[in-house]
Amino acid sequence: MILPQPPAPSPTALEGRQVVVVTGSTSGLGREVALAMGERGAHVVVHGRNRARGLEVAQEIQAGPGTASFYAADFGSLAQVRALGDALLRDYERVDVLVNNAGIWLTGNDERQESSDGLELSFQVNYLAGYLLTDMLLPIIPRSADSRIVNVASGAQAPIDFDDPMLERGYSGGRSYSQSKLAQVMHTMDLAEELDGTGIRVNSLHPATLMDTNMVRSAGVTPRSSVDEGLEAVMSLIGPEDPGSGGYFNGTRDGRAHAQAYDEDARAALRRLSDELIGR
Repeated sequence: MILPQPPAPSPTALEGRQVVVVTGSTSGLGREVALAMGERGAHVVVHGRNRARGLEVAQEIQAGPGTASFYAADFGSLAQVRALGDALLRDYERVDVLVNNAGIWLTGNDERQESSDGLELSFQVNYLAGYLLTDMLLPIIPRSADSRIVNVASGAQAPIDFDDPMLERGYSGGRSYSQSKLAQVMHTMDLAEELDGTGIRVNSLHPATLMDTNMVRSAGVTPRSSVDEGLEAVMSLIGPEDPGSGGYFNGTRDGRAHAQAYDEDARAALRRLSDELIGR
């Protein structure tokens, strides 16, 4: 059966609704965040690679008080990330909440993989794609305390070797995942400083440890927590309560990231690298 694409609604249809973009929302934690925001009556932009699953999530949202549309993009391609950003800029006058949730975990696979752009795959999918999409969408994120950017990181963090950020030497799936997640935390802190005074809240979090998701199960790992625990943590940063800005949270509590996240020189080096890689 071919599922119809829910159209992007007109600005009039969005009056009174939050517009929420959740990347990687065709399964796992992202799917539950998208459904929860739909239950709040938001318009949810569902994103993923699998069109059938994405349209099913969008239709489930539309069966309730929310509305939804689906956009396909493979974050292993920066061209597709740019196309996604361009489509959202074309179709929406504002984005109130951006949840950078899309990610991969190659633990157990010690064969280094590259994106279509020739970059280490975990670094691009887990971090750089979200960095680029956030940069593209910032002009339509309202300067308001109700506007939120949430970066779904992890407690698994490893320092970035800026002499070998693409892990061409000493690669492991665990290391690639962990440094990409630390990069998300570092970007969060930088972006919060950049947006200080605008009202926009930017935070990152470790939602829960080894949630019961397809990604965890496919890695052959026994889940240690439920997706509901991660959902509660993400929703606490979306609001309506004010979580502040620039924080790193362990679940719903204040957390402490890897020491490199608090190194301003390291964050500046990551920013220079990221801008170079996206051609900024």
